[in-house]
Amino acid sequence: MSPRELIVLGTASAVPTRQRNHNGYFLRWGDKGVLCDPGEGTQRQMSHAGIAAHDITTVCITHFHGDHCLGLPGVIQRIARDGVPHDVTVAFPNAGRAYFDRLRWASEFQPTDVIRPHPVAGSTPEPFGMPSITALPLRHSVPVYGYRIEDPSHVRVRGDELAAAGVRGPAVGQLKSTGSYVTDDGRTFLLDDFSDTVQGMSVAFVMDTGVCDNAVELACGVDLLVIESTYLESEREYAQRYRHLTAMQAGRIAAQAGAKKLLLTHFSERYTIDDGALFAREAATVFSGPIVVAHDLLRISLR
Repeated sequence: MSPRELIVLGTASAVPTRQRNHNGYFLRWGDKGVLCDPGEGTQRQMSHAGIAAHDITTVCITHFHGDHCLGLPGVIQRIARDGVPHDVTVAFPNAGRAYFDRLRWASEFQPTDVIRPHPVAGSTPEPFGMPSITALPLRHSVPVYGYRIEDPSHVRVRGDELAAAGVRGPAVGQLKSTGSYVTDDGRTFLLDDFSDTVQGMSVAFVMDTGVCDNAVELACGVDLLVIESTYLESEREYAQRYRHLTAMQAGRIAAQAGAKKLLLTHFSERYTIDDGALFAREAATVFSGPIVVAHDLLRISLR
């Protein structure tokens, strides 16, 4: 399998700290690269992580609060400066198109024509890109979309069982292409009886939202859920007021969605790196799977 890896570029929420850069997540997906929510300092964090502008094929902006987008001008200008030859799709909420246009042309630079804006709108925008990316609206103080990145599902034939039944070679190819195979002696074999549907690898990004059904839908069965957990339960009142999640609420979304692994991020500046265990402990009260508390430049293999 081609490499699949998440590199965390930043883990702060509205205010960066000495320990945490603003948001930023780079998903290496084979020869593709998805950059999600580049906040301030993203270019420098990319250098620390060994990510080149040429590695980026898609940028996903969940919304236009500064900690999720103010690194975009620098990233676009770096794409131009480094002469990236391939198209780079930039997805963002259409309701914030004016902000995208300002960020796209935030300062004087030698422009590039490889940037391809992809505004998303409505309750169920069409999937786009390669790998396939699905966007769904979440619940925040401004229009915000979460993103799900995934490979398509595929059918895996149980060849050993077919071989034991005497079906081999070209007959297996016919079974896979037509869904059935009839032997010379009249026996019928159906693909559904000798195959399994294997779900493709998937990652969901759920940022800046209150509890909502679409957060669960985006995360349904994903291999990795990257989700904001701005507060602990002791500050749940703030979470409700500003439409954010606590670590326990993030864990509950992961549990309801059947996510395989949970990555907590986007922490309020009131917390330090030493508080990470508190976030993991809260989420673990409702989610039994693996829990990772993100820190800057963390790398997670998705093999």
